Amino acid sequence: MATPDKGFDWRRLVFGDESLPDPDYPLEHVPKSERKGLLSLSAVLLGFVFFAGTMWAGAEVGAAMGFQEMMVAMAIGHLILGGYVALLCGISAKAGLTTVLLARYSFGRVGAKWADLLLGGTQVGWFGVTIPMVAIPTATYFGLETAAMVSGMILLWGLLHMMTAYFGYEGMEKLSYVAVPVLVIVGLLSIFLAVGDVGGIDGLLGQTGSAEMSLGLAVTIIVGTFISGGTQAPNWARFAINSRVAFWAGLIAFLVGNSFLFLSGAVGGAVYDVTPQGDLYQVLVAQGLATVGLIALILNIWTTNDNAAYAFGVAGAEAFEFDRKRPFVLVGCTIGILLALAGADGLLLPWLELLGQYIPPLGAVIIADFLLCWKLSVPRMESVRFAGVRWTGILAYLAGCLVAVLTAGSVLPGIGAPELLPGMAALNGMIAAVIVHVVVYYALEETGVLPGHHVPDHAERL
Repeated sequence: MATPDKGFDWRRLVFGDESLPDPDYPLEHVPKSERKGLLSLSAVLLGFVFFAGTMWAGAEVGAAMGFQEMMVAMAIGHLILGGYVALLCGISAKAGLTTVLLARYSFGRVGAKWADLLLGGTQVGWFGVTIPMVAIPTATYFGLETAAMVSGMILLWGLLHMMTAYFGYEGMEKLSYVAVPVLVIVGLLSIFLAVGDVGGIDGLLGQTGSAEMSLGLAVTIIVGTFISGGTQAPNWARFAINSRVAFWAGLIAFLVGNSFLFLSGAVGGAVYDVTPQGDLYQVLVAQGLATVGLIALILNIWTTNDNAAYAFGVAGAEAFEFDRKRPFVLVGCTIGILLALAGADGLLLPWLELLGQYIPPLGAVIIADFLLCWKLSVPRMESVRFAGVRWTGILAYLAGCLVAVLTAGSVLPGIGAPELLPGMAALNGMIAAVIVHVVVYYALEETGVLPGHHVPDHAERL
């Protein structure tokens, strides 16, 4: 007798094997048995930061400031970004938790939902902004630049980017082991050829800018290239075997790796007249390496976008307190693909400015909270009765955002504010958030004026 056909198992596709825990632990501390070494974690984080948009930003900043001034802005911006991310990575490895779960400690169970919306929402937008960066060159390479072909490529690449995030850390790790060495070699080759074409190092350093960008704005854009992603680096750094490994992996990726990409874009933008300026694919086409350029671009965008999809997957799991990330990966990627089809890729630089203002204070509160308030003696989540809203963190975050706005002179792109403070919006916002959090914690929460979490004396500490 024939066995009846049960049909396709859609539930298993969406939720995975429900008899087993999610292997990416979206609502739990990562167990010690699942921790990874420096090579694995560095590969995943470098794959994440190797992103063509960083090269575009490098070209834009270089064109506006001139090459030597751009180098100063790059050094300052990436020191801020690298140090910030490395600290977050070390904290996350100690706790074994994603960024949004760390936010529960700093902002409360309900307050952390803002982190879910801000971090998860920006990554959905990022996913949509970046798909056309590979879809359009793919269509161009094959000489099929019709609107239908570009839309088909957006759909294809969106689904492929979703695929590795769907399979979690392991899928992203395998892709990164292939992509990162290829991208490093191609990037070095491109810089070497560009320096030769411009007449050597002296010719490159002699490039002048249009003087249309201040140092503060340049640093904010540089920090903004990966401040949203960097704030979510704990999603992968929590798998590190210890805090030291996580710290160094974060520093390697976000100081060294991001600087390399930014510099590549600035060099390409200074030497070759391509559109968009500094674009990896177009620069390599100008150097006679079109096929190499397409392969590099595919790997470049793929290793970033699968991380973005993973990030909004774990943010969605925390927001709905659901122990599976896959449904949120599928839904978020669908929204991102629709944004890409609607033409969201034209918003990259305003998007970076926005991220550079409003996300750094959130990460700064988490860093201050875990280093200066919890003093890295973190109780396990199941031992904590979380407050609905932890006002200490919320007030510090709002203060950091206000300072960033008054430094940048902008609330949103196109909506101005008084520019009352000197300096850099990203750095000022982080400093303000740290100071306010520590002061309010010791002055008001420790004294009982503001409520905090309840942690029993016998709670297990990590």
